Formats: sequence, C-alpha cells, structure tokens
Amino acid sequence: MSLLLPICVAGALVAPGRPTAPTAAPALGCRPATPVSQSATPAGRTAQPLSILDAIQRALSHNLAVLTAAQGARRADGGRWSALADLLPSVAGRVSDSRQTINLAAFGFPLPPGTPSLVGPFSVFDARVAVSQPILDLRALGAVQAQQHMLAAARFNEQSARDLVVLATANLYLRTLAAEARAASAAAQADTARAVVSVATSMKASGMVAGIDVLRAEVQQASADQRAAAAANDVSKLKLQLAQVTGLDAARPLVLSDVLPSVPTATLDVGEALTQAYRSRPDYLAAQERVKAAEADRRAAVGELLPSVRVTADYGAIGHTPGDAQTTYAVAGSVAVPIFTGRTRGHLITADADLAARRAELEDLRQTIDTDVRSALLDLDSTRQQLEVASRGRTLADEQLTHARDRFAAGVAGSLEVVQAQEAVAAATEHHITALYGYTVAKALLARTLGVAEESARQLLGGTR
Repeated sequence: MSLLLPICVAGALVAPGRPTAPTAAPALGCRPATPVSQSATPAGRTAQPLSILDAIQRALSHNLAVLTAAQGARRADGGRWSALADLLPSVAGRVSDSRQTINLAAFGFPLPPGTPSLVGPFSVFDARVAVSQPILDLRALGAVQAQQHMLAAARFNEQSARDLVVLATANLYLRTLAAEARAASAAAQADTARAVVSVATSMKASGMVAGIDVLRAEVQQASADQRAAAAANDVSKLKLQLAQVTGLDAARPLVLSDVLPSVPTATLDVGEALTQAYRSRPDYLAAQERVKAAEADRRAAVGELLPSVRVTADYGAIGHTPGDAQTTYAVAGSVAVPIFTGRTRGHLITADADLAARRAELEDLRQTIDTDVRSALLDLDSTRQQLEVASRGRTLADEQLTHARDRFAAGVAGSLEVVQAQEAVAAATEHHITALYGYTVAKALLARTLGVAEESARQLLGGTR
C-alpha cells in the first residue's frame, strides 16, 4: 500500500506583452526551478537534505514515546526473568571456618557432678554447595506464562508506538511538501499578477484601457504578493517542526527530497481489510497477549491451592581443619500442601476481575478496529473522487486564465476578467493540493489502520534500514 503520492499544483506565468499558456508550478516533492522563499543560508551552515525515509528513521530514533515503549519492553523482560527464577535451580556455595566453645548445660545435656559444662575450644571447617530445584509448582509456572505474555504485549506496544511515529512524521513531511507546493503556486500567481500590471500599464499608455484596469491589476498583485509571503512563512515554520521531530539542527536549512514514489493503492474489500487488521495491528495483538497474561495469572492463583514438589541437596566437606575434612552430602525431597491461605482467595478475585477487564478491552478494540477500517476505506474512496474533481477543475481554471489573458491583451475584455480568472486558478490550485494531500494521508491512515505503517513505509520508500 502506498503511503505517499506526488502532489502537483498549477500556477500561471505570464510574459509581459505576449500571451502564453499557464506554466505548471512544481510538483509536491519536486524542487522549484526558482525558489519561492529561501532565507539566506547562514555562514558556515550548508543545507541538509532530508528524504521522507530518513525523516522517519530519525524520528524513530529520537521520539520519546518510542524510547519509553522500548524501555517498557525491557522492564517486561526483567519481570519475566524474575518470575522464571522460581522455576530455575537455585545454586549457592558456602565456606566457613569457625573456632568455638559450647556450654553443654545450656543445651540441656545432663552432666555428672563436677564435670565441666564447657567443651572446647575446637575448630569446624565446612565447605558446601547447596542446590534447590522445584519439580512441580503450578503457581510459579502460571506466573512465568503471564510474564511471557506481558513481554509480548510490551513488544507489540513498542511497534504500535513506532507506527504512530511513522504516520505522524510522514504526515508532517507531506504537509511540508504541500506547503512548498502552495508557496510555489503563490509565487507563480504573483508573477502572473505582475505581468498583468505590466501589460495593463502599457495598454493604458496606449489609450486602450482605463486607469481602473491598472488599479485593479495592482490590487491583485498586492494580494498575490501577500499570499506568497504567507505561504513562504508556512514552509519555514513547518521545516522547523520537521527539524525538531527528526533531531536536526533547526539553524541549518532543510532541503526535502526531489523524488517520491507513486505506487497505486492495493484494492481491498472490507472483509480482507478487517482480516489483515486483526492479524497485523500491534495494538490488537497486544490486547490479545494481555488477555492471555490474565488467564495465566488466574492459573497461577489456582496453583497456590495445589501441592508443590521441591528437591534440595547439598554436597561438601566438613572437619576440624581443611586437611582432615570429610565429604558429606544430603538430599531431601519435600511436598508442600497448602491447607489454608486466605491470600489465595483475594488473588483469585483480583485475577477474575483483571481477566474480565482484559476481555472487555479486547472486544472494544475489535469493534473500534472495525469502525476504523470501514472509515479509512470510505475516506480513501472519497478523497480519490475529490482529487479527480480537483484535477479537472485545475485544468479548466488554467484554460480560463489563458483565454482571459488573451482577451485582455486583444482589448476585448477588461482586467476584471483576468483578476477573476486568477482567483479561480488560485482556488483550483488550493483545492488540488488539499485533495491530493488528503488522498495521500488517507492512504497512510489506512496503512496505520491495517497495522502495516512502518512496513509499508520501508518497502515503498527505500527498503529496510
């Protein structure tokens, strides 16, 4: 699915004194032959080119939400290892060397009269390795499964955050391109207005038109110059936002890429789109994992009521000194049977409530996805139709301006007709830019709705990086 589409806008350039066909302004993503509004490059600061794929890649590296989601996945992995510790062997080593005396009377030993109660001093050396291994612990097993699903959910949340950043960055990049196209169109219209003033002035000097025609053309020129200045300012501000999002130096001018791919949108019906969304959307997959985690947590709560089996063993050497220490070992198996644990009932109630909430959350998200997909498909079809109408309107407005200019130059029409035609071209150009920008954004939103925003961007805009 295409996320992007080149946007072309039309303006009209008029050479003083002779009629020519309107000249198309640069396409969206295509550098104008004459920059509309380029502030002087600061000394020692070269322009920095930025493609849309580079913008997305840099935004993914600098966005706080993505970085936070990545750390959330790391925390979830730490929780999984903490839970897994209850199922893994526990191995500990110990070495001790002590010298002591013991009061036998304190331990209740009966001693004959006159026998000293103190024994020692004597030394004890003990070096030992102890191992403990759970054999059956359903509570710990359920806890580990719950943490594994939470880790999977955290990774899907990270992907969801990345998709949102891809969508937002692509949208900002496209807005900047659209603003550049508007600025190029406004500059072309300003050139047209100046050409009309020149022609009107010459015709007035020849006595062919009245002074009102010159005044009307000068008013139109002032209006066109104002629109061009405002459009150039919008471009500058959007480039500052783009620099902030991508972590670039705002003091260096940005130059957007010249070429963007034009890839047709894949044809999808509602059923296919919903199937793909349920299979690919990371927020939906994360919700499924949270349901599984809640189910595993409930199994862990039930496991607290069931017996657990554990084996412990130790092996080492003990003696008066390390030289005369003798090897000893001990192996023991134990079965723990819970008789009454009041905390387990509380755990079960909490687990049941969490599970019900997670299932309700999943069902609500499923309905939201259904609405999102249907709305995205409707928007895509609507913006495509608007684009077709706007393209036809722009062509007709260009032709109207050409005829009006020719009629004015021939002296069979006044400058009012040219001014009206110029306004029609400006409106038609704006409608075309807006429609094509809307169509492109609708395609990007559909990709996000289907859960393939980042994948589509990488495939269509330059491959994997």
